[in-house]
Amino acid sequence: MTARRWTAGLLATVAAVALVGCTSSKGQEKTCSTTSDGIIECAPDQRSAPPKLAGELLTGGTYDVNQARGQVVVVNFWGSWCAPCRAEADDLEATYQATKGSGVSFLGINVQDQRDKAKAFEEGRVTYPSLFDPSSRLALDLDIPPNTVPATVVLDREGRVAVVIRAAVKQEGLQPVVERVAAEKPAPN
Repeated sequence: MTARRWTAGLLATVAAVALVGCTSSKGQEKTCSTTSDGIIECAPDQRSAPPKLAGELLTGGTYDVNQARGQVVVVNFWGSWCAPCRAEADDLEATYQATKGSGVSFLGINVQDQRDKAKAFEEGRVTYPSLFDPSSRLALDLDIPPNTVPATVVLDREGRVAVVIRAAVKQEGLQPVVERVAAEKPAPN
């Protein structure tokens, strides 16, 4: 099988699975768009209820994504054992630094890892917090299977899933997506 065919098949599979993140809790599927590079984006009227993301921080203490309501939150699932995760860490940190002044926060979620290895991985790479989720429970709750790490999910200011990226990211691809979600007007009450 050619590399092009394999990649096309993989992207089609990823897109189909990722659309689950843009469905409502009542099972009514919404149609989200998939870009040519496999990024799934849901329009504001297509987004489901905010996911629950809370737990123990890698460095101690607790975190609940509801604390960040009103901000765009970029959630990155990663593991110290994951080569693409190492490759994207600088780009995630650069995007965080470039967008944090516009109401954007970042949250890592470490999956299937040992705490010491995860802490060593983060040291000197990223400055935003990470939840420690060795069982991958949070990833599975967001329909991010552990075998699709790294994955990045962008939550809008209301906490709803706006974008799903099931591949390593680069700053030049991620930052415009984050800025676009950050520029959205809040929904009228």
